[in-house]
Amino acid sequence: MAYLTNYKMIMPLFLAFSLLLLQGALGEIVCEYLPNNLCAFSIASSGKRCVLENYKTKQGSMAYQCRTSEVVVERMAELIETDACVRACGVDRKTVGFSSDALLEPQFTSKLCSPSCLHRCPNLVDLYFNLAAGEGVFLPDLCEGQRMNPHRAMMELLSSGVAPGPIPGESSSPFFAAAPAPVSI
Repeated sequence: MAYLTNYKMIMPLFLAFSLLLLQGALGEIVCEYLPNNLCAFSIASSGKRCVLENYKTKQGSMAYQCRTSEVVVERMAELIETDACVRACGVDRKTVGFSSDALLEPQFTSKLCSPSCLHRCPNLVDLYFNLAAGEGVFLPDLCEGQRMNPHRAMMELLSSGVAPGPIPGESSSPFFAAAPAPVSI
């Protein structure tokens, strides 16, 4: 039992140290050179966010590639997000592109607004702060609403103009064809 406790304490330190070594070994961080499993939520040396994109290969299968976006982060550069922050904030490294859609999910918003994310993961908070602002929502107000009344916070977010993503299997519906597309950066 003591072994598992020590393992749980040492493993996050090992992963963080490994990411630091990877950053040092890479020197300058260029999104196009990052492996796909480290792409999403990373910031290049240029200060631009890395974004995972998908495309169809000539064989018709889906493939992924890390690209440099045009989104500039003002106060951070050369950052590969830690696994601890990915878990604490409830994000997925397989996320393709940037979208505010996740803000509509109460489970995600709850994790994003948790102290372990808000106070320890400035990169992810900055990203979602800006995505929320693009929807006319102030993230601290959304988090306060999430703590006080999660259902009401979601209703206020929806009334702010955030368009939910398409419902699986109903994308051909005329209702969804006329709905505004979710804002992506």
